[in-house]
Amino acid sequence: MLLIGAAIFVLGMVLENAFTINESVLLGIFIVGYIILGSSVVLQALKNITRGQIFDENFLMTIATIGAFIIGDAAEAVGVMLFFQIGEYFQGLAVRRSKKSITDLMDIRPDFANVKRNGEIIKVSPDAVEIGDIIVVKPGEKIPLDGVVIEGEAMLDTKALTGESVPRKAKVSDEVLSGCINQNGLLTIEVTKSFGQSTVAKIIDLVEHASSNKAPTENFMTTFSRYYTPVVVALAVLIAVIPPLFFGGMWADWINRGLIFLVISCPCALVVSIPLGFFGGIGGASKRGVLVKGSNYLEALGNLDVVVFDKTGTLTKGVFKVTQLLPADEFTKEQLLELAAKAEAFSNHPIALSIMTEYGKDVDKTTLTDYNEISGHGISVSADDKVVLAGNDKLMRLKGVPFAESAETGTKVYVALDHVYAGCIVISDEVKKDSRDAIAALKARGVRKTVMLTGDTPEIAGAIAKELALDEVYGGLLPEGKVEKLELLEGQKRGKGKLAFVGDGINDAPVLARADVGIAMGGLGSDAAIEAADVVLMTDEPSKLAEAIDVARFTKRIVWQNIVFSLGVKGIFLLLGAAGVASMWEAVFADVGVTLLAVLNATRVMGKK
Repeated sequence: MLLIGAAIFVLGMVLENAFTINESVLLGIFIVGYIILGSSVVLQALKNITRGQIFDENFLMTIATIGAFIIGDAAEAVGVMLFFQIGEYFQGLAVRRSKKSITDLMDIRPDFANVKRNGEIIKVSPDAVEIGDIIVVKPGEKIPLDGVVIEGEAMLDTKALTGESVPRKAKVSDEVLSGCINQNGLLTIEVTKSFGQSTVAKIIDLVEHASSNKAPTENFMTTFSRYYTPVVVALAVLIAVIPPLFFGGMWADWINRGLIFLVISCPCALVVSIPLGFFGGIGGASKRGVLVKGSNYLEALGNLDVVVFDKTGTLTKGVFKVTQLLPADEFTKEQLLELAAKAEAFSNHPIALSIMTEYGKDVDKTTLTDYNEISGHGISVSADDKVVLAGNDKLMRLKGVPFAESAETGTKVYVALDHVYAGCIVISDEVKKDSRDAIAALKARGVRKTVMLTGDTPEIAGAIAKELALDEVYGGLLPEGKVEKLELLEGQKRGKGKLAFVGDGINDAPVLARADVGIAMGGLGSDAAIEAADVVLMTDEPSKLAEAIDVARFTKRIVWQNIVFSLGVKGIFLLLGAAGVASMWEAVFADVGVTLLAVLNATRVMGKK
């Protein structure tokens, strides 16, 4: 239709300028061209008027071009509509391509699943697979549903979910997530979640609905457009009417100026490019393994003043490990560890498991008798007719064992053999490799205060805070205590600064909800994290937060570039239009051209490295 309309317009222009032709015939040609090119615009304007949406680009173009017909500029009316439609076509193309780029970033939706049924492998839709079904994933295929590997071994590309380029190894009994790509092996997987509850479905749903949570900048521009457009329409009417009525101006000239003013005034560059910029920012963040639930949270990430961290599972690995063996004079480290392993052999406590892991050998449980777990103290067990004690300082005092209390930081397990002190084992929660770098990166990006809240002892919390160079630390807190401290820190924000809380998303729901931005760590496979938080870091790397801040700030820069550029150009052309310098052609450029340039600028967000 665009090509046909363009051909008729060219025909009309040739006939008008190169031949002598009846004006009625010429007008008829231009009217046909206008109907082909402009009917959709006029109809959309009428539909919007019935919905109460009067002042949009369709209304402005309809009034301007019909006005051009009325004052005898039929060729200009059709030409302007043609230019407008060409601009709209390229603008739509740019928007569609940019959205497709974001969709491609999140192209993790599986197309099919190979299910084992009645001894045969059949290809079905992932929706048709049930929990407990056995699926086969061949090299190069996406894992369609969450499950557990029951046969095979392979390297998995998790880049689409985590932003990590290094493949992960999956073997028997490992959990695997939908959306990962099998790179080399044949995997047989037992499905543990339906497709609707799978990781891939939740991520896709989260990204698709993120645009419903608008940023303050978006809301401001919506409000601005609501008042701006009626004001400029009123000004256009005054430009068209006042000079001819009171100053002897030519009606045709001033009506034309008013129509030009109308076309220039349309704020579509802002209406289209600003949401697209934020949408691109959300897509760019997802490419890095950071899921943002709305542009309001993306904008808040760029204004962080205080960042509060949980300790376990966020800054530390949440896995206990033996860090020191401190034997008494008459014992070796090996003897101390062996005695502790015998005492902890029957326990499933994380501390016991860390000791057993460090020992690395099987304990002959047939040699152990009289096992007794003393609540709040530790364990007593007989090994080869000798009593082994392993527990805290309270156990040593309870049993009357003389011992040297350790000043080391961490959880301390004191060990005794037949009431003779054998030594102390220090167990600590390991700090993540990039935690210190993450804190330094936040400081470098202008975050004024970094704080840690934890239920661990103040002594252990203080040692970790010192190691990571945190500004403040509060230990020994219950969940309600964390909320109280967070509310206290809320009052210490400066200006428009925001407070973020970073936790593991499992037991931090009250604090995540209370913060300006709730950020869940290690959301990969964690339903609780995806539900509770505003932002989900898909891996266990705190440094991802700094990357998210970079994307948020780059997005904000692009958005404000578009705001200043669009309003600046329009302001200049509005003055030129009112002065009679700008023609209708320049007016359409000021509308469609500026919009197209703003859209292209917005697409830069997705290419942010």
